[in-house]
Amino acid sequence: MAELTVSNVTKSFDGVEIIKDVSIHLRDGELVSLLGASGGGKTTLFNVISGLQLPDQGKILMDGEDITGKPGKISYMLQKDLLLPYRTIEDNVALPLLIKGEKKKAAREKVRPYFEEFGLEGTQKKYPGQLSGGMRQRAALLRTYMFSEKIALLDEPFSALDTLTKSAIHQWYLGIMEQIHLSTLFVTHDIDEAVFLSDRIYLLTGKPGRITDEIVVREERPRREEFRVSGAFLEYKKEILKKL
Repeated sequence: MAELTVSNVTKSFDGVEIIKDVSIHLRDGELVSLLGASGGGKTTLFNVISGLQLPDQGKILMDGEDITGKPGKISYMLQKDLLLPYRTIEDNVALPLLIKGEKKKAAREKVRPYFEEFGLEGTQKKYPGQLSGGMRQRAALLRTYMFSEKIALLDEPFSALDTLTKSAIHQWYLGIMEQIHLSTLFVTHDIDEAVFLSDRIYLLTGKPGRITDEIVVREERPRREEFRVSGAFLEYKKEILKKL
């Protein structure tokens, strides 16, 4: 079980508040999106949640443990895949284990079983430049998972993909989340993406960024592609646009 609570977090830079009094929660197995315009403080909030930056005030709790300012507890994937071009996919995926002090042979053995689950079988000895954008993102997501097997923070991970690849990886990610029982907090400014993927959506708006609304997406999983063109989908979009 993995639950995340962000409690009354405020963060400033050079005396300017970027986010103010932000409180959100992520339940076990959920995908929750943070939706808002670029520059609204979403990435700053993720940096605080991941422990890379200390908040001016507020706390981050995981399963009741205070992890404020403690990096290494939650995995964090940025917009770019950041795969190392001179390492094989296998060694890229094993990197979090090597950083934690495991031997290369043991780390490779540990990641090997996940390649089939993540649809990456046959890529182990290839290099990032030999893979498509979608496959690179899968490899980056597997590396993220190896860092922490409970909660993933994803900061616009699919924004660079073309529409068809993005649609396919959306379906794949929802499936893999169920399979490996992963909880995900997801940053996006794409309303369609947020509605299709999310159990709940927080709207982070204004300067400084504040949580101004929470929208529950009641469509059952697994989500079908038809949901994207349904009346219910359009109503969620209308509601979000109105509140933004």
